Amino acid sequence: MIAILQRHADEPRLDTRAFDLLCLTMACVLGVHASHLPWWLGVALALVLMVRWWQRRRHGARSPLLLKLPLLALLGTAVVVTYGTIFGQAPGSALAVGLLVLKLLESETSRDAKVGVSFACFGLMAALLFDQGLLATLVVALGLLPALATLRALEPAQAPSNLPQALVPGLALLAAAVPLALLAFALVPRLSSPLWGAANRNEARTGLSDSMSPGNFTELLTDDRPAMRVSFDGAPPPPRQRYFRAYVMGAFDGFTWHYAEVASPAPVAVEASQAIHYQITLEPSHRYVLLSLDVPLDVPPGAHMRRDRVIMADKPVDELTSYSLSSALRYRLQPSLDMRHQRWLQLPSGFNPRALAQGQTWRQHYRDDREAIVRAALALFHDGGFRYTLAPAPLGRDSVDDFLFGTREGFCEHYASAFTVLMRAAGIPARVVTGYQGGFWNRMGNYLLVRQSDAHAWSEVWLDGLGWVRVDPTAAVRPERVSLGATAAAGDQLDWMQSGWLEGLRNRWDVVNHWWTEGVIGFDALRQRGLLTPFGISDTGTAMLGMLLALGTALFVAIGVGWALWRRERPEPLRQALRRLEAKLARAGITRRRSEGPQHYLRRAARALPSQRGELERLMDRYLELRYAHDEPVPELLREFQRAVREFRPRRVVK
Repeated sequence: MIAILQRHADEPRLDTRAFDLLCLTMACVLGVHASHLPWWLGVALALVLMVRWWQRRRHGARSPLLLKLPLLALLGTAVVVTYGTIFGQAPGSALAVGLLVLKLLESETSRDAKVGVSFACFGLMAALLFDQGLLATLVVALGLLPALATLRALEPAQAPSNLPQALVPGLALLAAAVPLALLAFALVPRLSSPLWGAANRNEARTGLSDSMSPGNFTELLTDDRPAMRVSFDGAPPPPRQRYFRAYVMGAFDGFTWHYAEVASPAPVAVEASQAIHYQITLEPSHRYVLLSLDVPLDVPPGAHMRRDRVIMADKPVDELTSYSLSSALRYRLQPSLDMRHQRWLQLPSGFNPRALAQGQTWRQHYRDDREAIVRAALALFHDGGFRYTLAPAPLGRDSVDDFLFGTREGFCEHYASAFTVLMRAAGIPARVVTGYQGGFWNRMGNYLLVRQSDAHAWSEVWLDGLGWVRVDPTAAVRPERVSLGATAAAGDQLDWMQSGWLEGLRNRWDVVNHWWTEGVIGFDALRQRGLLTPFGISDTGTAMLGMLLALGTALFVAIGVGWALWRRERPEPLRQALRRLEAKLARAGITRRRSEGPQHYLRRAARALPSQRGELERLMDRYLELRYAHDEPVPELLREFQRAVREFRPRRVVK
């Protein structure tokens, strides 16, 4: 043990260049994890990194043990307090990134730097557990460049270089590794479940909840991330029919609507006169609900349909999920009510008295003409001075009264909630439906892109002979919400999202992301088994994959050996430079003997040319370094040696 400690103590300290590259490597790891770390932890680790870099550059002193131990204890305590544990995807990543940054406090030797670089590469790969998109993958790949540059800087006698020159060799190595990586991606047998366990449940992507209260859609309506992509067997439906059902909410407590399943052996009946077939690729939501075009007629495998025709998966949507459905665009949903219809009329007592009075007034005036009551409510929104805005005023305890007779401003949640309360007050069964509406038809990819900002809420009312009928009260105030989408309906509130060039760029980039999702992230074990279907092999088993992987690897090895032999047969630049020096010395009367090595020969030449002894000794030292200190001569040092040989002019030989 003493010998090991002594050997580590005898190792030379990291030079400034290698330490700077090591700090840059740690900064890249911290950067790729910053989006899912607590903001205060990211800021604290960034400060530790910068202070350590400054302290090493300015003073060169080692960090004291009394500083490292408290920081280590503080990191562990912060992770446990924040997450409740150190185990799991999010807390484990936070702890690993923190330990990696703290490793800089004791990184003083080449061994420390190599350990840190190895740990940093693991940290970079761990970032893909949170996001496997194209951009995230490219960022992780580029994050390897400082790590490779650090390892290269640890080699002895490296010529000084700026940052771009230090990163270029790593970029060449990554490019050379791409073919082998593609081979491994396609042929290494895949597991039926993720190696690293379930996805992170703390980061839902779609954001739709099984409850709705005025104001909780605000963040969604300004979120530009994709929620799902839909391709159709034929032409897509017009915008006014692009309603995607998520939850049907009937329970209302005066402020919030809740989804509550009604136990039933079968979904309610639907009479469909026009059906459409389509495929949905749903982003991870970590919920059970599967979006469907209103109203669905069938159920994909691994899911079931509830009484209100809400489709629920058998397990949470923790990863990208694709499924096919059929839906009715023209339908009569539940033409006759049963004994459960009373739940669609219930309102909490003691809330929203003015809205209840308004609904009862319409009922007394129009009596059993329910369609006239619906038209009266829509006319109230259209002619009553209501305004569509994503930044409405806050509402009080009687939220519907405050909205209808006070603020008169809001977005889909406010209008759907108020309309449904008015209908129930007038004796009409009504409910709130949440989901998405609209979307952008991407002609390049031939699919409908539905973003988080397309989140929407509308109402359904039950009318005699028609069943449940969709009514979108938001359209009475802002028709553009249905025809053009949420961002257009927001007007000048979202100018940055409506910019023509930005929208075109976003939509083109989404095509690239869609191809990446389908071809890379969606390449699972089932698709791998059908890899050779175009060649007449219907099922590519593990044995076949292993054989193809072995053949492909052997091919790459053969190409690498052939390349090495071809380079070896070429005239070596270092040997050519030495021969050029020997020719110059021979013309001065110093000829190399047959059994004489380069070192002895150049030393003899130095003795014969005392006036140029220093120049010849430098040439000898540089040659020996290039020949024996590296597997391959360092290009910068080789060019310097070649230039010195060209400039060398022997003067005379002393006899």
